[in-house]
Amino acid sequence: MGKVFIVGAGPGDPELITVKGLRLIERADAILYDRLVPKALLSRAKPQAVLIYVGKKPGGEGPSQSEINEMLYDLALRHDVVVRLHGGDPLVFGRGFEECEYLASRGISCEFVPGVTSGLAAPAKYYIPPVARGTASSVALVTGREDPSKGKRQVDFKKLATAVDTIVIYMGASSAREIAMELMEGGLPPDTPVAVVESAFFDEERFYTTTLGGLGAVRNPAVIVVGKTVERGLRLREALCRL
Repeated sequence: MGKVFIVGAGPGDPELITVKGLRLIERADAILYDRLVPKALLSRAKPQAVLIYVGKKPGGEGPSQSEINEMLYDLALRHDVVVRLHGGDPLVFGRGFEECEYLASRGISCEFVPGVTSGLAAPAKYYIPPVARGTASSVALVTGREDPSKGKRQVDFKKLATAVDTIVIYMGASSAREIAMELMEGGLPPDTPVAVVESAFFDEERFYTTTLGGLGAVRNPAVIVVGKTVERGLRLREALCRL
């Protein structure tokens, strides 16, 4: 019986994976990987490794989570080292924890290998920090899309609006305007700075800034940052461009 390593591949740049994560990819007998995993990382797998794509676009077709869980279990029965490769960090809006819970319940050992999450890496590429002394002392990482089967949304953007200094929104492209309205209803002014990074670290990447009142349609996948650190990051970026 093998062991499953639930590994974060990072935000899309193949160089932003941990040393441990890369070594496990190179050792793995089987790898299950998501849509946003860089192909350059998969090329580091050994030639005889089994590579299985289990990703899907938002709302698109693909294996269900229960099917992925069962695949991991079956592979662990037949291989020594199985890697479940998630984009970003497997514990930040991924299903890594659920997968490990399932495997543990079936007697399979698993281990988490954290990754660089896109909610921090994508803004950092444009010099936007989550917190900065004198500007922001708190940050919230939240999802803009929740499982409808829960019956209610756990993220209350109206309450969140004035509870933290910086809000980083994952998976909020399809509801960006609605989220902006709720944040303004919760007390944030319409001129609150917003940064959007679409398809971070991929060929179609797009970065732009706007305001909460001006936030409109956003393309998936995207990271949306709301708060004054956006302005501070832009000033640093402009200063560096002049060097």
